[in-house]
Amino acid sequence: MKTTTPNFFVRLLCSVVVLFRYIFDAEFAGAVHRASAQKVGATPESALPEKTARVVDTLPESALQLLSLLQQEARLIDFVQEDLAGYGDADIGAAARVVHEGCRKVVSEHFSLTPVSDAGEQSKVILEAGFDAAEYRLTGNLTGQPPFTGTLVHPGWKVTATRLPQLVEGHNLNILAPAEVEL
Repeated sequence: MKTTTPNFFVRLLCSVVVLFRYIFDAEFAGAVHRASAQKVGATPESALPEKTARVVDTLPESALQLLSLLQQEARLIDFVQEDLAGYGDADIGAAARVVHEGCRKVVSEHFSLTPVSDAGEQSKVILEAGFDAAEYRLTGNLTGQPPFTGTLVHPGWKVTATRLPQLVEGHNLNILAPAEVEL
């Protein structure tokens, strides 16, 4: 049986990164996408929708809260910090099931998600002038001006609602999981 464990981990970590991006600032994510498109020489600045990137201060509370929830329900930090070199694929796969179940629970309880694109994977999509560069990452050999025609590799995700617990004043969010001592 072919193992897809590495792909699962990449998708899991990418999902966590996307959630952190949403929490910190959606406009910042758009600036990152525009900058990454420029780095690969994909699309000239004039072809991308006009948006003024602004730098804003972010507070880490929401990200720390989310990381704490992922540790509580999925033991995500334990899993990511573990050196997996000494484990077989079956052991990693068994652990991945627990992590996946817990992460899925946290995401479904605290976020409402919807795909960015309703088109099916591998379907043809056309991005007209003025498309939102935060919603679509263009890859491949990109030249010219919109409209761009391509194949949807992944529909993307966007958060439509966030339901993180309220913070109690004085709670130390830097403690993601307290040390456990059995007596």
